[in-house]
Amino acid sequence: MKSTTRRTLAAVVTGVAAALGAAATPAAAAGAIPVPVPLDGAETALGMELPEVAGELPVLTPGAPEGPRYVEGRLLPERTLPQLPVSGGLPGVDVRQPLPHVLGDDFDHAAVDAPAAGLRALAPGLSLDAPLSAPDGEGAGLPTTKLPQAGVLAPVVQTVPTAGLGVGPGL
Repeated sequence: MKSTTRRTLAAVVTGVAAALGAAATPAAAAGAIPVPVPLDGAETALGMELPEVAGELPVLTPGAPEGPRYVEGRLLPERTLPQLPVSGGLPGVDVRQPLPHVLGDDFDHAAVDAPAAGLRALAPGLSLDAPLSAPDGEGAGLPTTKLPQAGVLAPVVQTVPTAGLGVGPGL
């Protein structure tokens, strides 16, 4: 293959990789992806006003787990199977329903707004210890036997969801 052909091919591959990276960055940078629910066709077919519905789907991003910690006196590290952190969010929704002036002329719609809430989670982990102690100076430097230890690191979920309910003019 000629060097000119190689350079052209390298330039094309580089350009495609840059374009794909630039296209993927905005979706990953956003905490949630908006999801509109089109009901215009149903409104036309039914001949009535339907609610406006929109949602948000979170983008989950796994983090780097903390590595095992070595503790004096144990043969195995403290976190044998570390917990994996995951951050993302809860899905959000925005619904607006038209009202036929039931509450007066100033109230044309009822709305529920529950935006996507941040979410932080840790997967369960495992901590084990061998049935042998660490070698010591007594007994010719050989380890002694002991009861094995096993522990489960509980999963953790942290979030603060919010929602709003209201009525007002206009849709």
